[in-house]
Amino acid sequence: MIKNFEQLLKEAQSRSGKKIAVAEAADSDVLLAVENARKKGIAGAILVGNEIEIKKIAAENNIDISNYEIIHSDDKAESALIAAKQVAAGKASVMMKGLVDTSIFLKAVLDKDIGLRTGKLITQTTVFEVPGREQFIFVSDPAITTAPDVAQKKDIIENACFVASKLGYENLQVAPVCAVEKFNPKMQATVDAQELHEMNERGEITGCYVSGPVSLDVAVSAEAAAHKGFKDKIGGSANILLMDDIESGNVLYKSIVYFAGGVGAGVVMGAKCPIVLTSRADSDISKFYSIATAVLIS
Repeated sequence: MIKNFEQLLKEAQSRSGKKIAVAEAADSDVLLAVENARKKGIAGAILVGNEIEIKKIAAENNIDISNYEIIHSDDKAESALIAAKQVAAGKASVMMKGLVDTSIFLKAVLDKDIGLRTGKLITQTTVFEVPGREQFIFVSDPAITTAPDVAQKKDIIENACFVASKLGYENLQVAPVCAVEKFNPKMQATVDAQELHEMNERGEITGCYVSGPVSLDVAVSAEAAAHKGFKDKIGGSANILLMDDIESGNVLYKSIVYFAGGVGAGVVMGAKCPIVLTSRADSDISKFYSIATAVLIS
């Protein structure tokens, strides 16, 4: 089991030789993350975007651009399509979003003619290293699925479990996070959580244990679970936090980073390759860890 990013980087370095296709690579944080990955022996990269701008930003950051293949493109949508085609052709094993809108980027991923679609929901799982915790915790979906229904939440769980299992996690405990720990027909999050728990019991969701409604404190704190008299076995031991919608997921994501000093690596699953899709505000370190995680999973 990989418990922190130091261990993850060592494991990713042992899988060297892979390449990332970066759509719209003319961005300082993106290029610094890619350069870090190259220097650490984790992955090379194909940079797609305006060649003049890419070279200018590389020079400003003392990056030797001769280490990279550049494919020139003046159009963001075209850049995303070119990057997707590099993966489809086997020239890269990971696709990465640069300075391009998420909607444009994902449209290329889902283009039927390119062939990266699998029929599964495209979702993001963020791998978090949080001070005071002994191992990673996984949060999904803080970035893509706006207001998932039960069927979509099932896909989110399966994608998150795939990511966690690739990092060596077994006996996964999934907490559908709600405001309370009890079913309440007036609170849709608890209704969905109860249905997901029952689906898990019927064998419709496998490879993990899915609790019913569970609050965040009970999911991650054995002390809180004991104090509240919470009897479910997930009390304090959740690996995966299934968030009810993109708003709660995004708020938790940013709270972990800005209040708790946590570091996250986001990876998107559901396509034929792992995808690095980070926020424009994410640091180059977060982008670098995201690259390493995607390379390891690929």
